[in-house]
Amino acid sequence: MNEFLTVLTAVLPVFGVMGIGLWLRRRGWLTADADASLMRVTINLLLPALIFGSVLGNPALRRPENLLLPPLVGFVMVAVGIGVSRIFARVAGLETKSEQRTFAFLTGLQNYAYLVIPLCFSLFDTRTTGVLFVHNVGTEMAMWILGVATLSGGFAGGWKKILNAPLAALLLALALNFVGTIFTPPAPLAFAGHVMLTGIHWFGQSAIPLALLLIGAIVADHFEEARGGKLFRVVAVAALVRIGLLPILFLLLAKFLPCSIELKRVLILQGAMPSAVLPIVITKHYGGDARTALQVALGTSIIGLATIPLWIHFGGRFVGLLVNQKL
Repeated sequence: MNEFLTVLTAVLPVFGVMGIGLWLRRRGWLTADADASLMRVTINLLLPALIFGSVLGNPALRRPENLLLPPLVGFVMVAVGIGVSRIFARVAGLETKSEQRTFAFLTGLQNYAYLVIPLCFSLFDTRTTGVLFVHNVGTEMAMWILGVATLSGGFAGGWKKILNAPLAALLLALALNFVGTIFTPPAPLAFAGHVMLTGIHWFGQSAIPLALLLIGAIVADHFEEARGGKLFRVVAVAALVRIGLLPILFLLLAKFLPCSIELKRVLILQGAMPSAVLPIVITKHYGGDARTALQVALGTSIIGLATIPLWIHFGGRFVGLLVNQKL
């Protein structure tokens, strides 16, 4: 029970900050006009700083197994998720191609970043967080390649979005992490590096709170739009797939895949996640059905508040790992 309470204690602040973002939007303190600029700062500055601080000096990312297998697993699991979700789209009562494709995209893609990253920080160590960022390269590739293809009915150049500041920060940090094993900088350079890393650490600490506030604000903007259609049926089937069936596949992979303990932890966390919220914007851009996207994302996220602690707790027991290992 103590282990479950540890997980619950890590989950509640994440949803709490999102709730504050929703409240700030309703109060008019966080306006929609600020969203684009704040999101650019988060993606192009704060998140790269967080990645840099988690990867640099990370011994787990000096092992080839943690550089090659995690992105492959991330890509494959999104592909599996989208494939399984397409099968259930008709069960949800969705009739048009646009609705079915949107359901498959949103249900098949877990919240792989802004919800899982703070949980990883809370429950595990920086080695696991570094592997999470490497894993997310494959997940993001799948989102922009397979997800966009699912939404639009063909490859529409979404893959170009993969080339972004977080990926550049990850590649640079991985290179410097390797160089750090064979090169000792002179004292002046080491001092300058320490000063720079302190600033990077400060920026990185701001990434997740700001992103969660923005997600809460987005939820506030679109909450009413989710009404109508086959709301309860869509949410029920999406929850069945996203936080009922797919977590089982993640946990089976975590238990039987011959991989590092860090990747096993990442798989436990990823399997517990509801659908991502930010892809709602991608759905609108590539011709998907906005209402279906909102119903899936918001519905599974609300239900996820109760199921995330249960899946992480059960997953740790099933795989044979403690979920509070600050090593």
